[in-house]
Amino acid sequence: MKLLINGAMAQLEGNWTLPEMTERNINSLVVSLDQAGSGCEKNLMIDCKHIEKIDASGLQLLFIWLHCFRLLGVEPELVNLADDLQKSLQVVGFRVCC
Repeated sequence: MKLLINGAMAQLEGNWTLPEMTERNINSLVVSLDQAGSGCEKNLMIDCKHIEKIDASGLQLLFIWLHCFRLLGVEPELVNLADDLQKSLQVVGFRVCC
């Protein structure tokens, strides 16, 4: 589980699964929220092309992370979703923009 963020573009990589939810990885998500809250960017493109695997826990974490951005006034948009990821997101009721 990895997050790379640069300005108004973020890239998610690796396995977004329960075993990957370490304190360090979750802290990187918190740091990204701090950066967004202090910046002037109002839109964030989140590239999901490099997500290798995601489970229910990863979907929940992704949902909470996206919701936190919205609470900060930043509108995240998921892009480059694999078909299976897009279907999983739709099943759980995500509003997918791609």
